[in-house]
Amino acid sequence: MDFNLTQENVQVRELARNFARTEIKPVVMKYDEAQEFPLELMHKLGDLGFLGVTIPEKYGGAGLSYVDYCSIVEEISRVDPSIGLSVAAHNGLCTAHLYTFAGEDLKRKYVPDLASGRNIGAWGLTEPSSGSDSGSMRTVAVRDGNFYVLNGSKQFTTHGSVGDTFVVMALTDPPKRKKGISAFVFKRGIEGFSVGHKENKLGMRASDTSTMIFQDLRIPRENLIGAEGEGFTQALQILDAGRIGIAALAVGLAQGALDASVKYARERVQFGKTLAEFQAIQWKISEMGTRIEAARLLTYEAAYLKDHGKNINLAAATAKYFASETAVKCAEEAVQIYGGYGFIKDFPVEKFYRDVKLLTIGEGTSEIQKMVIARNLLDI
Repeated sequence: MDFNLTQENVQVRELARNFARTEIKPVVMKYDEAQEFPLELMHKLGDLGFLGVTIPEKYGGAGLSYVDYCSIVEEISRVDPSIGLSVAAHNGLCTAHLYTFAGEDLKRKYVPDLASGRNIGAWGLTEPSSGSDSGSMRTVAVRDGNFYVLNGSKQFTTHGSVGDTFVVMALTDPPKRKKGISAFVFKRGIEGFSVGHKENKLGMRASDTSTMIFQDLRIPRENLIGAEGEGFTQALQILDAGRIGIAALAVGLAQGALDASVKYARERVQFGKTLAEFQAIQWKISEMGTRIEAARLLTYEAAYLKDHGKNINLAAATAKYFASETAVKCAEEAVQIYGGYGFIKDFPVEKFYRDVKLLTIGEGTSEIQKMVIARNLLDI
């Protein structure tokens, strides 16, 4: 693995960093307090090519690498993890699913609008009765001539209430459970689709999370992605790659927490010395920095393997597990370094602390990642 970034890689990273600092940083708390989805910012990100990072140019994407994708998500999340989450979900779930598994007609119909940011993508897998156990889903799609009729619901869907294009998994052969799951695509405005409850979340509040409801929703047969029964296998592959994006998000959040901690430690004076002069603070900073660098290396190794067409199942799970747990530790330590000021909204570490916990839950809990890692190592 070559650890040196190309000139193009550096330019992409700097573009993302500058956008995050100039466009996102001034409005972080505005969107967080209002729980408002930053549609204007998302359109600007689309103009930069950041909503179709790895999609080829012929489908309206930027045609960049997964290493570039990780740089973009990391730099945005360093300033606002909730916007980083929306970028990761849009790229890594809905858009990636269509580009990877849809036929040419569906790709040309749906992917360009997603890759350009003209449409926002949502991806529905989780249900009230099925989180980690996707095989327990209850949403069904019954064949009716040249249509499938969907009934059911999806929960915790990123962009559920603001999305324009939806990729949804449903049972086409319920007795087969996981092997009977299929994937479908449709646009907002279709009869039978409605948005249910919008979640009032602890963190990641600018990233929309909502319930989707399907009542006799008729989807044309040609909107089936791949073949019947392939949906669960498709979803697993999408989640593998998606976990690289979440790992990058975690690295960015952890780095943001470290940046804030270093700045505060240099400025805050107690007992006649700056906090940076106390060994207890130095040890916290050094451990945070070491864990972040290790998480970054795991994340970019997984991205490198993805770029080179290698199996990423183990690498993605390892990166996501370690990076997300590292981010939790770094966010906690940042609040501790700030003391009482870390508990109020005038300082950035309070938001990092609220945002971070989702990273050990979304796109596979830490426990699921450990199961994946163990199965690889034990070959079971």
